[in-house]
Amino acid sequence: MFPHLPRLRQVLAWLAGLGAFLSMIAIAQVVSEGESSKGRVLLLTVQDAIGPATSDYIVRGIGRAAEEGAALVVIELDTPGGLDTSMREIIQAILGSNVPVAVYVWPQGARAASAGTYILYASHIAAMAPATNLGAATPVAIGAPAAPGSEPPAERPGDRDGEGDEGETEDRPRAPQPTTASERKAINDAVAYIRGLAEQRGRNADWAEAAVREAASLSASQALELGVIDVVARDLDDLLRQIDGRTVELPSGEITLETAGLVIERAEADWRTRFLSVISNPTVAYLLLLIGIYGLILEGYNPGAVLPGVVGAISLLLALFAFQILPVNYAGLALIVLGVILIIAEFFVASFGALGIGGVAAFVFGSIILMDADVPGFGLPIGLITSVSTAAALLLLGVVWLAMRSRTRPVVSGREQMIGGVAVALEDFDVEGSVRINGERWRARTSSPVRKGDRVLVTQVRGLLLEVAPDRADARPGPR
Repeated sequence: MFPHLPRLRQVLAWLAGLGAFLSMIAIAQVVSEGESSKGRVLLLTVQDAIGPATSDYIVRGIGRAAEEGAALVVIELDTPGGLDTSMREIIQAILGSNVPVAVYVWPQGARAASAGTYILYASHIAAMAPATNLGAATPVAIGAPAAPGSEPPAERPGDRDGEGDEGETEDRPRAPQPTTASERKAINDAVAYIRGLAEQRGRNADWAEAAVREAASLSASQALELGVIDVVARDLDDLLRQIDGRTVELPSGEITLETAGLVIERAEADWRTRFLSVISNPTVAYLLLLIGIYGLILEGYNPGAVLPGVVGAISLLLALFAFQILPVNYAGLALIVLGVILIIAEFFVASFGALGIGGVAAFVFGSIILMDADVPGFGLPIGLITSVSTAAALLLLGVVWLAMRSRTRPVVSGREQMIGGVAVALEDFDVEGSVRINGERWRARTSSPVRKGDRVLVTQVRGLLLEVAPDRADARPGPR
């Protein structure tokens, strides 16, 4: 009844067998990938100030390591410090990670200053290369001179840079001491934060407090001696050998590291991180702001140009996004916008340079206070501010020079230009008739008879009527 049924069963059997075979291959591949990821170290590299791009890169790197089941995350760190919000995002990711995170201050000559010290304290394994240093973790918001007569703080472990062979010591520069309630709040908050990290990881909490209150710093060997770090390693292979067999505490419980022979995979920054890194650069954000403002102003004065408006709008939106994640003083931002508007207004208002000079001054002051220069890596270069301000001043001087030149030039258009001009009569008339001047036909009134073709002088303009008089230089010779 169904002659093709046996063949259909045969095809279905073949398909079932093929599906089972492909499933076994997929399972084997997943198992293989899982086993290989467990034998991998994910390496993240930070060699700049800690900012939004850095925190995005590290947080997503730790998340990727957890998804792929990596055995260890190593963060190679070399930073002068950075933003508090970005630092805390990184620390929260480390504390919540179920993959061990080792922070390694590398290469030789690198540092983990300010925010880098907090990140080092938060890590499961804190390591440094020889000839590196950490510390100076005082919040920069208190960067005011110490109050007159204030007492120096008591010495703590790590207050001295080191001792010579004869026991001589050298005083380390002390951090400015807090003088206001807000400064004391910032210091006490930072101290509590870093002491909590130190106690959780079993590291030297007293020196951590000294790093905050007194900007204490340590070399790698001193940090190891004082129990601030766990390992001093020459390179990454040496680090993996030294931490093999150590026990670390994760949110899921204690684990013993098995790092000998692990494969190292470097996680490069993707396009998103690179994009954030570019636009969160204060110099780039500053230039985007200027391009955006000037672009919109040019579009306003030239409606329909399109390109200045499009470029300006995109640049301004990118600049505002960057300023949202940067330590921006909005009073400085307002002064910059006001300065640009005043400089542009000088083109159209006869203020004898007052608007322009005020605009340049507002622009310079706004640029100086725009960024929090005390945050490492997030200040505007003085050279850039000087260059842009000089260009604005030169533009203003150019406008003033052109205005002065225009005062000495004769009028070439308008009512004033027509008075004293020469017109030609298009017909004979005694009182009113038609004349041509500058290629235009006008009605004219005269007090003396005019013949067609006579040259007449314009003496007055009354709306659309010209007052004319015969041009004596065009007197015609009489009949011969």
